[in-house]
Amino acid sequence: MALIVQKYGGTSVGSPERIKHVAQRVARFVAEGHKVVVVVSAMSGETNRLLALAREVAPSPDPRELDVMVSTGEQVTIALVSMALMQLGVKARSYTGGQVRILTDSAFTKARITNIDDANIRGDLDAGFVVVVAGFQGVDEQGNITTLGRGGSDTTGVALAAALAADECQIYTDVDGVYTTDPRIVPEARRLRTVTFEEMLEMASLGSKVLQIRSVEFAGKYKVRLRVLSSFEEGGEGTLITFEEDANMEKAVISGIAFNRDEAKITLLGVPDRPGIAYQILGPIGDANIDVDMIVQNVSHDGLTDFSFTVHRNDYQKAMQILKSVDAHIKSRGVVGDDKIAKVSVVGVGMRSHAGIASTAFRTLAEEGINIQMISTSEIKISIVIDEKYMELAVRVLHRSFQLDQPSA
Repeated sequence: MALIVQKYGGTSVGSPERIKHVAQRVARFVAEGHKVVVVVSAMSGETNRLLALAREVAPSPDPRELDVMVSTGEQVTIALVSMALMQLGVKARSYTGGQVRILTDSAFTKARITNIDDANIRGDLDAGFVVVVAGFQGVDEQGNITTLGRGGSDTTGVALAAALAADECQIYTDVDGVYTTDPRIVPEARRLRTVTFEEMLEMASLGSKVLQIRSVEFAGKYKVRLRVLSSFEEGGEGTLITFEEDANMEKAVISGIAFNRDEAKITLLGVPDRPGIAYQILGPIGDANIDVDMIVQNVSHDGLTDFSFTVHRNDYQKAMQILKSVDAHIKSRGVVGDDKIAKVSVVGVGMRSHAGIASTAFRTLAEEGINIQMISTSEIKISIVIDEKYMELAVRVLHRSFQLDQPSA
């Protein structure tokens, strides 16, 4: 008998029929003797509907009141799932984040979990109940309702699994696991049986939408055994996200190709090459709460250098406006930008022990006439910035070059 936390996303509970299907799946686990905690998102489209409703009343709604409203989506789902389980003869009890007492900080709309009181959940599990918990939400020290940001239900599921020392946290979604890349771009993409936390963290941060990055960070920190499965298929083993030292890890050098279309590049030309110049450029960007990704400073010539970095495309215009003031202050030769770029990344823990990965990637792109604008590396990833129009071609040829359509030995 195992203690299992199962998280179901919005598409998995998007209609009464799908909610009944979830209840049937949970009931089978209970019949096998497992203790089950279910974490659910709002029904598909509900959070967007609530946000649109709020903005009809107030174009910039108060964050506290916004959290009060959008948290109701999950409250509806936990009640419906509990009702569906009861109809099958399974004892169930629903909890909002506040009823569990998922304690968070007071950063409304993007709160972080600080503590979980698991006493009530453990008591109900021991009494034979399935506990159904609202994802995405908690309360702060003052009892205010808070939400964890988009995708926060994944984080709720992993955090509960950590607090309860669950045997496994299962994330049910509309795909049957983690793939070597997006099958919509590369039909030959292969589902990975296992992937390391490090690789999954890189892939999530680099554009893979299967798991929310904060949930992967949480799972890695607290050593939560995590598995991605399909809500719509029975019997699949999904993808196990585990640790590199696990004996059953696939022996692949490269695990996947991630990509992100939501990038923009900004370059300050002819920047004075002196101590503190990077801070003078990026300090105002950070003060504006704009995240910077890749950074490249060129070799100095005649005391001047070019300084390039990437931001999310949504922040591009704001960053360009800020840098026009910076440009005048530091007396550089101007600011240029490009919001039609993409980032493509090769990810794999095997890079640590295999040479030639970068040269293979660069040769592959060169053979297709794809120009590399920026490069960033870590121990287990190589990220490149290219013209957006070549992104899908780059993903396909890199996937083929690293033979990711072939099963690992």
